[in-house]
Amino acid sequence: MTGSVRYTDGIRIDLATGETVAADSEYVDGEINALSHAHGDHLYRSAPGDVICSELTAALTNARRDDREPLTPTPHPAVELVNAGHVAGSTAAVVDDGETRYCYTGDISTRDRFYLDGFDPPDADVLIIESTYGKPEYVFPPQAEIERELVDWLDDTHETPVLLFGYSLGRAQKLQLLAGRSDRSRLFVTEAVARINAVIESHLDVSFDASRFTRDVELGAGDALVLPTQTSRLAFVDDIVEETGALKVGVSGWAVDRSFRFRGDYDETFPLSDHCDFAELVDVVARTDPEEVYTNHGFADEFADYLAGELDYEARSLKRNQTALSEF
Repeated sequence: MTGSVRYTDGIRIDLATGETVAADSEYVDGEINALSHAHGDHLYRSAPGDVICSELTAALTNARRDDREPLTPTPHPAVELVNAGHVAGSTAAVVDDGETRYCYTGDISTRDRFYLDGFDPPDADVLIIESTYGKPEYVFPPQAEIERELVDWLDDTHETPVLLFGYSLGRAQKLQLLAGRSDRSRLFVTEAVARINAVIESHLDVSFDASRFTRDVELGAGDALVLPTQTSRLAFVDDIVEETGALKVGVSGWAVDRSFRFRGDYDETFPLSDHCDFAELVDVVARTDPEEVYTNHGFADEFADYLAGELDYEARSLKRNQTALSEF
């Protein structure tokens, strides 16, 4: 391989052309800049220049960052965007400098679900892969089984209002669709979730059919309210629970770990995720069959060690501000 891969401000790929790709960076200062999706931990802080992303990611970013200069996606001939299957608009970036073909995944899921097609790994010489669930104990039940169990639980608890917690972009939309399959009679969302709903509905063939929740709404039997994950321990949520007896439901891949329920003070949890589990991550590597693998985020060390030790890949985890291979 002639280029190098670094983790500084985002993931940096130094190309044979002399240009640097900056993927999911905070300050968007590479010669080529790519944005995988509109989750806050991947978004820029400073006003962007030219950014390569999907039209839907740009629209979602503008809705979430309405205090900044609007983002207009700008293509680049060296970069191909492929569906990442993570959340609406998410993409992986395939970068070809004429000597080496790189794939930066961003966050990915290979499962087809709801309105999303799963990530189909492209051929690449170098794979830079997220490793959120990069340990063998993080294997999820089949998607259909998780969905069925959650809908059945909503039906079984119909006489009690429920509060469903998920990221405002991603699981919040899936939770609305699952609630729509249940016998629940009314579905509400917060303003933050409603804003994301509107953008997705305007780009994709999907409707969430939820009403805006306000404090003058009295939750009762048959009601479900979808809220952003980060609100689960806020005082207004405690007030709703005290006033209505509502049950709190946490939805995340981390629900595989029993401690997730207690950490979030949830009454019930389900391991519904927008990421690959461990087995799916291994499958992505096998299908890509790269010469080099770089892991980042989550259990990056553990996943790289597994790929190198068990599967004989040249794999290493990316450490922030390492500048040379000898520093790994």
